[in-house]
Amino acid sequence: MTFTLSTSLPFDHVHQAEEFVSMQALHEIARAVEDAGFYAGSVTDHPVPSARWLDNGGHYAQDPFVMLSMLGAVTTKLRLQTNIIVLPYRNPFITARAVSSLDHFTNGRVILGMGAGYLKAEYKALGVDFDTRNDLMDEYIKAMKLAWTGEDFTFEGTGYTALGNRVRPTPAQKPHPPLLVGGNSKRALRRTVELGDAWHPFFVPKMITDTARTASMEDDEDVKGAIAYMQDHCAKVGREVPPKVIASSTYSVKKGWSAQEALDHFAHLKSIGIDASGATVYADTRAEYCDLARQFGEEVISKIDF
Repeated sequence: MTFTLSTSLPFDHVHQAEEFVSMQALHEIARAVEDAGFYAGSVTDHPVPSARWLDNGGHYAQDPFVMLSMLGAVTTKLRLQTNIIVLPYRNPFITARAVSSLDHFTNGRVILGMGAGYLKAEYKALGVDFDTRNDLMDEYIKAMKLAWTGEDFTFEGTGYTALGNRVRPTPAQKPHPPLLVGGNSKRALRRTVELGDAWHPFFVPKMITDTARTASMEDDEDVKGAIAYMQDHCAKVGREVPPKVIASSTYSVKKGWSAQEALDHFAHLKSIGIDASGATVYADTRAEYCDLARQFGEEVISKIDF
């Protein structure tokens, strides 16, 4: 697998709405990102974040499947990635239907990054029990996999029951789009091995994770330890090929950025066992954003050969 790079898209920048929150912005940025050679464009998932979280460093998010559908309509190669969707927020068959529809109509370009989330106030607003989120996460992945077969299925879930149901068309990718399992906890790592295709680490220092209710992941030893843990669990459950490690954004592209620094950074990630990563472009205007994205493509993406 060639080392690939995704990018986090800026359509949630409501404080710069004239530049980034419009159909014209989506068209221009989609073309620039695809021209640059990014493997995937990603959007996140916060349907109803709390004002307190937003006012203390949080961020808005558009509906992920709406945004990725529009993105898919104006691109031809760019993969369409959720980074991440909070899986327990929605009935799993609603999510399965959205994924299969999007993947079918975009000829197999969906990457489903998903996690259990950590915002208690958002869980409360959506009427989902925060304390059962990890159990729901495991259950929902199993339910979606059944739905994606395209065959009649039965499934007894938490507060819902399928007694002979069917979802078609199936995803274009077989048996389903890549499942990137987010989270740094031991349970998330076991979930990756048992139910996922790749681990999607959340790189964040301990001082933040103490309040975000997730395990820290801030240095090489943390990453190597997590990979070793997954390898051990693979041996326990009989998985022959360990999950890939696909990070999201680990590099910032802004005024004064260095192509050599970026190349060295991604080479280092590869050396510690990470198979893919991402870069986020920061700009005040979409014209600047598009220029930086294309420059990054020419000076970094086109030169990655590891």
